[in-house]
Amino acid sequence: MQTWLLTDPDSDFSIHNLPYGIFSTKGTKPRAGIALGDLVLDLPALSRLGLFPGIDVQVFRQPVLNPFIEQGIHTRVREAVQSIFRVENRLGWEPLLPTFSHRRADVMLHLPLHIGDYTDFYASEYHATRVGKRFRPDNPLMPNWKSLPVAYHGRAGSVVVSGTDFPRPKGQILQNGKPAYLPTESLDYELEVAAVIGRNTQPGTTVPAEEAEACIFGFVLLNDWSARDIQRWEYQPLGPFLGKNFCTSISPWIVPLDALDPFRVAEPEKEILPYLKTPGNRQFDIRLEVRLNDTVTARTNLADLYWNFSQMVVHHTSNGCNLSVGDLLASGTVSGPDDEGCLLERTEPVLLSDGSSRTYLLDGDRVTLSGFGRKGDIRVGFGEVTGRILPAHDIPLHDNP
Repeated sequence: MQTWLLTDPDSDFSIHNLPYGIFSTKGTKPRAGIALGDLVLDLPALSRLGLFPGIDVQVFRQPVLNPFIEQGIHTRVREAVQSIFRVENRLGWEPLLPTFSHRRADVMLHLPLHIGDYTDFYASEYHATRVGKRFRPDNPLMPNWKSLPVAYHGRAGSVVVSGTDFPRPKGQILQNGKPAYLPTESLDYELEVAAVIGRNTQPGTTVPAEEAEACIFGFVLLNDWSARDIQRWEYQPLGPFLGKNFCTSISPWIVPLDALDPFRVAEPEKEILPYLKTPGNRQFDIRLEVRLNDTVTARTNLADLYWNFSQMVVHHTSNGCNLSVGDLLASGTVSGPDDEGCLLERTEPVLLSDGSSRTYLLDGDRVTLSGFGRKGDIRVGFGEVTGRILPAHDIPLHDNP
């Protein structure tokens, strides 16, 4: 697509992408926008200029994207925005650019969604196998793992937008054979991608495989911060709880499903029940990266997941559980054949560029996740999700005997 607006060819936010987010400028209320190169396009301003006839401007003035997503108009809006940057429309729209755009560096980005529910899957066979080998060397995968997409229900209320720092969590840890209430000493990151649900389903109904992808609005990067020592002590028999629910970070820009079409890839055949068999190419060739402070610690690919997002939607609703607009369905740690998407999988500490090493995260560490797809001249990226570890809050002396 030839456009009159020049953008860096390595920008995550090309004309082929146009991700949605919520932003504000000094003295203004949060509202909907689209990232394009180094700019944020102001959707209420474009609406006032007549770009979206028949769409109420108020849907763009909300502090979250849920009402916009629920209307099912995002493809129409994306195509209209693409049209004004076509070379043949330059004379009409270039003079107006200052009236509907802001420099991305000058805006504040907000959590883009009201997240009613958040489910985290365990969809990477590489991750599940490496973690399983630590506890069951001869049989790392549980008997059900290749039969269904395993998941746990996370806490939606502690999902935060990129750039939100948080204190080291505290909890019960087994120390010298006895439980103690202490700050975690095994704080970890998890490299994940999450689907944003784009339509409501009714309780008691199921979503068939051929319709599952229609339930997905788009995708964000997600860091499922994890306190492994708290998790290790508490997780049996009901799974993760306080070792996971203290903070989950997501990227501020939602990449629409349409933008990932060029990166679809086939996946190997699986012996699974018929209801989970999804037609067509439902995996995506998206390169993912973890950076710990200034050091890249992992490079993986979303296409390496065993379970695809359509299968996650199908299985999530297979018992009649309903989904709502704004729900998050996360992949679980995305690991690959040669790289680990979290520190737990590693068999030795990671060496950083400053000469130090990490088994787990220290106070002051910053973790940044990024990802993009590229095919020919088309690049579509997610931007980043980043967060920094602050010291734990003081623990009252009476908390431990």
